[in-house]
Amino acid sequence: MTEPSGRDLLNEWRRMMESVISSAASASGRSELPGDLLRATQRQLELVQEVLERERTLQSDLAGRLFAPIDALFDLLEETGSTLARQAEALEAAGAALEETAGLMRRQAELFERSVATLRQPSKLAKAATGVKRQPKPSRRRSSS
Repeated sequence: MTEPSGRDLLNEWRRMMESVISSAASASGRSELPGDLLRATQRQLELVQEVLERERTLQSDLAGRLFAPIDALFDLLEETGSTLARQAEALEAAGAALEETAGLMRRQAELFERSVATLRQPSKLAKAATGVKRQPKPSRRRSSS
């Protein structure tokens, strides 16, 4: 069974007070007693309604304050996710650029080797025609720093 809302309780209280007033009016011979009682009861009712409205406002404000840090955390997590996605895209682009640069350097090395071989061809032919043997390449020493 659900609990009655503040409005339901207020309406029930109002009906009960109206019943009390009508009973008091019929029991009493004074005509001003029910009017005085009614005005006092109406003022009580207004005060109770004001208290209920203030309570609702306070509850709403409290709930908003409780959830504000959680909302801020989720906002931060969303921003972190999008930042990570942008970083991943940047790394992919950098990787593609490095791969392209490596391919270009490989092609340059191939062209350089072909150029050297092409430039060496007339020399080889002249040496072969004259019987000159090629001098051995000087050995390369690595520096041990």
